[in-house]
Amino acid sequence: MTSQMRIVPQVKRRRKHEPAVPRTPRPLQAIASSLAGPFLKERLLGNLPRPVLEGFDAISSSQTYPKGTILFVEGQEACSVFILSSGRVKLTTASADGKSLLLRIAEPGEMIGLPGTISGKIYVLTAEALEPVQVNVISRAPFMGFLREHGEAALRVAEILNEIYHATFRELQHLALSGSAAEKLARFLLDAAVPRGPSNSQLRARLTLTHEEIGGIIGVARETVTRLFASFKREHLIELQGSTLVIVDKAGLERLVRA
Repeated sequence: MTSQMRIVPQVKRRRKHEPAVPRTPRPLQAIASSLAGPFLKERLLGNLPRPVLEGFDAISSSQTYPKGTILFVEGQEACSVFILSSGRVKLTTASADGKSLLLRIAEPGEMIGLPGTISGKIYVLTAEALEPVQVNVISRAPFMGFLREHGEAALRVAEILNEIYHATFRELQHLALSGSAAEKLARFLLDAAVPRGPSNSQLRARLTLTHEEIGGIIGVARETVTRLFASFKREHLIELQGSTLVIVDKAGLERLVRA
């Protein structure tokens, strides 16, 4: 473990403003497909009455952690959910031979660790801060009590878990059925880019992942990712402006996906 990496300490009961932390990981069980995909705070709390929002704030504890902090570890008992206020967190899983696979990057506004906390079982991913992060931590018992008391919020959680399941299933289909590395990378870039500019005419994405990490997500070697980036630039499909990706020819990338 590098000197930058910190694991958040754990206690059995957490007072307000105390961090939730990992216990010693138990043996990794089968990875549930319902763990990938975003769960946004706004989806849970949007349009709820003010007293309900105040009750939610009362059970959460704001914490700030430096880059490299491990929020939770796969196999650990799921005892808290984490809402990202700022910063990004990478979610990974480990294979039997110790290799780490990056599944996705959680962005501000997302709640992570939800399915394991709802089920009362384990986290099946490891969450590590990619940069300094601020999170709201909610222990399982008060969170479950909040959902029992507020049926509309509980219904929204059920709807979002269903969406997470189907989104993950689609991602598995894309990974399994994509016929070429070029198609996989093209799909990854199209999914990562969002409209920018005055008329939303440009597709841009901030690429903070290494080629090796991108390769881990789409299931190809780092050298292949590097070669394909160079090929896409030569064919004027994309441009790289520092860490910013600009999709120059969206239709060209989409043709690769449909090929």
